[in-house]
Amino acid sequence: RAPIAIVGWACTTLCFVSYAAAYSHGASLSACTDMMPRHLRAQLHSPTNNYVTVHTNMSFYFPGDKVPVTVRSTRDFMGFLLQARKVSNDEIAGTFIFIPPGSKLLTCFEDGDTVTHSDKSLKRNLSFVWKAPAQPIGDIKFFISVVQSYFVYWTKIESAIVAQ
Repeated sequence: RAPIAIVGWACTTLCFVSYAAAYSHGASLSACTDMMPRHLRAQLHSPTNNYVTVHTNMSFYFPGDKVPVTVRSTRDFMGFLLQARKVSNDEIAGTFIFIPPGSKLLTCFEDGDTVTHSDKSLKRNLSFVWKAPAQPIGDIKFFISVVQSYFVYWTKIESAIVAQ
């Protein structure tokens, strides 16, 4: 009996570790639409999150503008997924042209429209630059999902509207 229990425990542990490790290098494309982490047994925490904010110093923008985006946190976090979305229909828009170390571009619908973490290093304050499409797309908001640990995360923390 003992060997079976040990084998079962080892398989469960290894399966869990390999599953969790798969996301240590960034979110998967399956998170593009709903911005939800796909971690085993992860728990969504209250949408009222007082630790992480996403903002920009611009209240409006023009087509083709470069918009600085800052993510600030009072607690360390490991993973994230950042996107700009149209207020009108929630579609992902624009591309990121500057990203900090420990992050990488992800292609959800077009090259570089999403940024995610590239390692498990602890993060707090991050700066990005987003480039608006050349054609008018209307008002936008920035959204970030943050993973504090494999079990604790918040989804779609939003910025104020950036008007066009």
